[in-house]
Amino acid sequence: MKVYIVYDSENGHTQAVASSIAEGAQSIEGAEVFLRHVDEADVYDLVDMDAIIWGCPGHFGTISSGLKTWIDKLGYLWAQGKLVGKIGAVFCTTASLHGGLEATMLNLITPMLHQGMIIVGLPANIPENALYGSFYGVGVTCPVEKSLDAPPNMPNENDLALGRALGRRVANVAGQFAAGRLEVRG
Repeated sequence: MKVYIVYDSENGHTQAVASSIAEGAQSIEGAEVFLRHVDEADVYDLVDMDAIIWGCPGHFGTISSGLKTWIDKLGYLWAQGKLVGKIGAVFCTTASLHGGLEATMLNLITPMLHQGMIIVGLPANIPENALYGSFYGVGVTCPVEKSLDAPPNMPNENDLALGRALGRRVANVAGQFAAGRLEVRG
C-alpha cells in the first residue's frame, strides 16, 4: 500500500515529526512511503495513494499558510471524488504548551472529511500514546528558543515515538483496506 506524507516546516520541527511518521509507516511490510515537503508535493499524486498524512506547524491555532495553500488546490479532486475512502491522518507542532495543537489538528482533519476520507488517530491503547493523549493525530510542542543563538528545541524521543506509532497505525489500516479486509461503503 502507498502512504503519502506531506508537511510544511519552517525550522525543522515539523519535518522531524514527518520523518518519524515515515519511519513508522516504512516498518510495515508492503508499505511504500512518499515523504514530501509542501513545496515539492503534487496534489495529483494523492489519487494513487491508499493513505494520506499531512501536517504543519500550528499558526495561532490553525493550519500554516503553506499547507493551507496546498490543501486549497484539492478542489478538482473533491469535485471528482478522487479521495473518497482513502485513509487520512494529521500531525502538527506548536511553539507553546497551549499553542493550539488540538485546534490545528481539527483544522487539518476538516478538509479530509470534506474529501470523504477516513480519519485515523491514535487511541489510548497505543503504548506511546497512553499517557500523552494525542488522539486526533500527533501534536507536539517545541518551545521557542530563548535566543537566536540557542540550539533549536527539536521534538524529543517521546514525540518521535508518537510519530512512528501514527505511521505504523496508518500503514496497518491502509494495508487492511488495500487487502479488502475492511470495506468502505458510500
